[in-house]
Amino acid sequence: MRTKLVAILVIAVLAVIGACGWVGYRLFATGFSAKTEPHVLEVWMARQIRHLAIPLAQRNSPNPVPPNPDVLKEARAHFADHCATCHANDGSGRTPIGKNVYPQAPDLRLTDTQSMSDGELFWIIHNGIRFTAMPAWGTSEPEKDLDSWSLVHFIRHLPRLTREELDEMEALNPKTLKEREEEASFDKFLQGDDEAAAQVGAHHH
Repeated sequence: MRTKLVAILVIAVLAVIGACGWVGYRLFATGFSAKTEPHVLEVWMARQIRHLAIPLAQRNSPNPVPPNPDVLKEARAHFADHCATCHANDGSGRTPIGKNVYPQAPDLRLTDTQSMSDGELFWIIHNGIRFTAMPAWGTSEPEKDLDSWSLVHFIRHLPRLTREELDEMEALNPKTLKEREEEASFDKFLQGDDEAAAQVGAHHH
């Protein structure tokens, strides 16, 4: 029995070493380019490590924020302002940043994310994930970070997002410097500024 157990452990260790070696080979073969598509084995290993890295007590934590329309509205606005740059308003990750980081921003509507517990989603939002583009958004103690718990409710709602909600979020997305300058010029134009009127005309030609 002991010999069999030792054999199993040896096989498991060799399998882990082999997998790590294979990932290392792929890494050095492709360089450190963020454009490289992660292999399915890399994705699986990363998810297993992420799962094990989240403390069991946190994984099983219930969401202390009760879901209601007001919570979803505030979380929707928060997501549009803080998260959509990478994840897109609809959670698809199809943005210039989301598509070009490594690993790419996941589609939050899919089972890989939706099957995670509320505690796991909260932990990722609050603490971020090392070696990815996912930052840690929690600035207070976990039990006081109600914004992140509210975002968990919104992530659950993403597969059922309506066109009206998407339109509302687009108005809340961060604006580029160029967009802000155009808005400022337009405001001056409405106030009768001739120079601003010329700039507005130039933008629309």
